Amino acid sequence: MSVYTPLTLLEAQDFAAPYGLAVQQLLPIQGGIQNTNYFLICEHQQHYVLTIFEELDQQGASELVPVLEHLGQQGLAVPVPLNYAGCAIHTLKDKPAQIAPRMFGTHPQSSSLEQVAAIAAAQAKIHVALQDFPLQRAAYRNHRYWRQVAKELKPTLNAADTVLLNELLGLYDALTAVYPNRPKGFIHSDLFRDNTLFEGNQLTGILDFYELNQDEFMFDIAITLNDFCTEYPALTLDEGKTQAFLQAYEGVRALTEDEKSCLELYLAMAAGRFWMLRLQVAQKNVQQGRTGDDILQKNPLEMRNMLIERLKFVTA
Repeated sequence: MSVYTPLTLLEAQDFAAPYGLAVQQLLPIQGGIQNTNYFLICEHQQHYVLTIFEELDQQGASELVPVLEHLGQQGLAVPVPLNYAGCAIHTLKDKPAQIAPRMFGTHPQSSSLEQVAAIAAAQAKIHVALQDFPLQRAAYRNHRYWRQVAKELKPTLNAADTVLLNELLGLYDALTAVYPNRPKGFIHSDLFRDNTLFEGNQLTGILDFYELNQDEFMFDIAITLNDFCTEYPALTLDEGKTQAFLQAYEGVRALTEDEKSCLELYLAMAAGRFWMLRLQVAQKNVQQGRTGDDILQKNPLEMRNMLIERLKFVTA
């Protein structure tokens, strides 16, 4: 992930010592946009990931620990944090922080049909496993949150982008009123390829649950389907991969007829969400002076252009 909080080897060693870990190397991780992450290489070549939470407070970070423990017990490949003194979240540089085992594999650059099916089945298992999970998060970055972000950013958009955003929101309000049977539950909300690890076609890790919230399953499906079934820089969906994704997902959890009727809309909405969220991150980076090679900023235009592509099928 991006490195917002600089850390020395000595500071990492002091933080890891109560866990019983002897850190020998500290390597910054680039790739995400929310938290600071480092690889820890310890004696006997044990590998871990140290995460410093940049936006979540102690309570918010702690809420995720039982979720990851539960998913791990269900056989899902998730990084379950270590703990000492009965707690997984401790304080480093006045921020919540944790250590979890490193999961090995690579982010797929070009997804295979087998990888698409594997992540779809895993996503459905997460939805089922957390359907009735007793968790109340301090804050939800759900659809209501996204609508508020869009409202705040709208004055900064040019005329064409304002029309585009209004069209998307209007379609959502209209179509979801017609198709109301869209189940909700806990969803990952950020299950892009760069938050997964594979060894060949074997799914070995699902990462970054920090956006976990209660929302419609279709948002989660659309986010992941958009990414895994698109071959960038082209933005069109691969039909074969799309069918493989949906078939694998429904092998675990059947979609309702209303969900199926709204699929094209949600593919557009997922692109629209991340268009706005990436604009928000860019704005925040400017406001907070976040610059340099260790800061990753994903391109909002990629999601804006995907939205335009997806809308062709909603309004056809």
